[in-house]
Order: sequence, then structure tokens, then C-alpha cells
Amino acid sequence: MTVGIIGAGITGLALAHHLDGTETEYVVLEADDEPGGVIRSGRVDGYLLEWGPQRLRRTGPVDELVTDLGLDGEVIEAGDTKLFVYADGDLRRAPFTIEEFGHTDLLSWRGKLDVLKEPQTAPADPEETAAEMFTRKFGEEAYENLIGPLFGGTYGSLPEYMPVKHSLSGVLRMEEKYGDLLTPVLKRAMAGGSSAPAMSFDEGVQQLPEALYEAHHENVHLETPVTGIREEGAGYVLETDDESFEVDDVVITTPAEVSADLLAPLTESADALRRLSYNPLAFVHLRADSDRDGFGYQVRHDEDLDTLGVSWNASMFGRNGRSNDGADEAGGVYTVFLGGMKEPELLEESDETLGDIAATEFAEVMGTEAEVLSVNKLDRGFPAYDASWDALEEFEAPDGIHLATNYTARMGVPSRIREAKALAERFAK
Repeated sequence: MTVGIIGAGITGLALAHHLDGTETEYVVLEADDEPGGVIRSGRVDGYLLEWGPQRLRRTGPVDELVTDLGLDGEVIEAGDTKLFVYADGDLRRAPFTIEEFGHTDLLSWRGKLDVLKEPQTAPADPEETAAEMFTRKFGEEAYENLIGPLFGGTYGSLPEYMPVKHSLSGVLRMEEKYGDLLTPVLKRAMAGGSSAPAMSFDEGVQQLPEALYEAHHENVHLETPVTGIREEGAGYVLETDDESFEVDDVVITTPAEVSADLLAPLTESADALRRLSYNPLAFVHLRADSDRDGFGYQVRHDEDLDTLGVSWNASMFGRNGRSNDGADEAGGVYTVFLGGMKEPELLEESDETLGDIAATEFAEVMGTEAEVLSVNKLDRGFPAYDASWDALEEFEAPDGIHLATNYTARMGVPSRIREAKALAERFAK
């Protein structure tokens, strides 16, 4: 059996890795000149910047790849894992342990009691929005001050426009397993917070897809965009500008609009993929001196700021700048996120304007001046998981074609790797 994989992002490369050594042959075709998809790392003025995911969680699927690829010596695990919410003009620590929950000033004692009453509420309804579900089950205060900023900030989205059935399928399964949502939250809190530490690599997150590419480069063709897919016999032919590849099955890992173009000749339902909404995001990288430790902060939605959130790349992984001669320099990188579902029109502003907004608001919150290192815009940043995802109900993949993407399943690097491994196991059988 031969599998054609379209896209050398983390999903396509992880699939190739888990197919390697089985009796399933494969080929990976990538339009770009480097692997990684949305995962991009690089240096500007000696500072390591991330233009995609800012960090990974060292879950089982990620750790397995790290070990297989011999990257253990390149791993950097995060130090202090504090995360904050900017609310009422101040940074307030988000609680992830029982002790932190008792001391947090993000919730009043009434708000904390509302959280503890969650097991008495009705189960989550797939048709309600995430905002309605969180408010109903944990209380308005917990939603406005804590859950809304953290959950919405993860997607650059607004939970009031995100149906549970699209955005919280994992929560539905969790509630079915435990009978309520508070029980698994308490189990994690009693264990000290997240069970998987945050991590990166010496040269950034992109080291992972680059290592996967190096391990399997003989089967990965960069700068080879697929121009068409046609049926032939019981399989398919992947057309490129220079050659064709005969395969039995096809795995498409590309963004929704690209996937729709490829599938249009094969299924009338391909147009449904064009209706999926994405949240545009701007990444503004700042250099600043700050003595705050932790991951960063999200901004409560009613605050008078354009900033959605800020990732403290410097303190998270203990990174300073690096001069041309390799010596460490003072200061570190902070990534400001702008736009999203809240203000998509911000991406129409110039890079200079976005940089000014980010630096000004950063100084207001952190009390530290900052200089702009880089501004990058993603018109199709994160999947919105809003009502437009109803369109997926109309889509039907042709036999032998599989979508392995963040819009048909969960986003996040560990989830992408997990899906790739499961798909490889299906092919191997």
C-alpha cells in the first residue's frame, strides 16, 4: 500500500514518521521550501522568535517523537508556570491548584462557591455556545474573569460565538466519563496543575518538524505543490508541475481552502470547506527587560485594550538575546497577539501601527518600555470553531481520501501528532 501525504506540517511529517518501518509506503509533497507548516522559528537581531506555536506540551505523543529523533538534549522545559489574566487594571494569577484557587483574587468567595456547585448543573448541551455553557455551569464571574480569557485566548476567539459541539467536543467526552466537569478539574488541580510540562527546543519549536524532515527526507519533496488529484483504477494520482505520484490512499493536511481546491474535481461537497471561518492574528515580537516570571497573560474581554494576550517567551524558557559573536545580551522576547475574532480589522493596519499598539499596551500592563523586533500577520490564523463549522456536516470525503487537519479535529501540536499516529496504525493494519 502507498499513501500520498499532502503537506509537510507537523501532521504530515508525524504521519510519515509513524508509517516508516511498516509495510506501508508513503510520499510527502509540500509546496513550501521548508517543513513545519504553521510552525516557524527563527532569529531576528539575535533573538529567537516563534511565528507559530510559542511552546509545546510534553505529552506522550510529543515525548515519543523527541526520543525517536534523539532530541532529548535539545529540549528546554519551562520554568515557573504562572499564567495571569489582566483584569481591572492589574495582572492577576490564574489558579491551577487547590491552594491557588483559594487565594486567587480573580474570583470573590461567591464566585468560588459558584464554581464548586458545577456538579449540580445540567450536562453540557452541544447546541449551546461555550460562553453559555461555562457561565451556566461555573458562574458568570468565573466565566468573565477566568475561563473566558483563557479559553478564548487560546483560539484568538470569542466563546459566545463558539458552539460547544464544535469547540468543546473533548469536554463533552470528559463530562460523560466523570459525570461532571469539576471532578477532572479537581483531579488535575490536586496533582499540581498540568500533567505535561511546557517545552521548546534550543532553536525553537520548528526544530521538531525539521528533525522529522531530516529523518525522512528521502520521502519528502519540498517545493512540490500538488496541482491536482485524479482517480486512477482503485487509487489516485497526485499531479505536480514536474511528475506524478501513484498512490492508493491520500491524506490531506492542508488549510481548508487549499483542500477545497484539491478536492473540487472529486466531490461536489468540497465547497463546504470554503465556508469555514478562521481568526486572523498578528504576532508582534517585542524586546523588553522585565523581572516577571511565568508564561504570560490573557486579557479579559471587557478591558480597554486591543491586546488579546502576551506570551513571555524570555522568562518561560530563560532566553536572552544572542549577539553575532554568540554572547548573551540583556533583555528577552515577548510576543503580543492582536486581532482575532474580537478585532479582525486590526490586521488591515500597517506593521508600524500594530507595533506601536503592542509596545504601548505592553508598557501599560507591564510597566516596562519595549522595542518592536518583528510584526507578522496570519490572515488565516486559528480555526474559529464557530457556527461556520456546521458546513462540515455537508462534506463527504471520497473513498480513500482522508483529512487530517486542525479544522476536522483538534488543534495543537500534541493533538496533531496523536491523530497522525492513529491514522498510521489504521494504514498499517
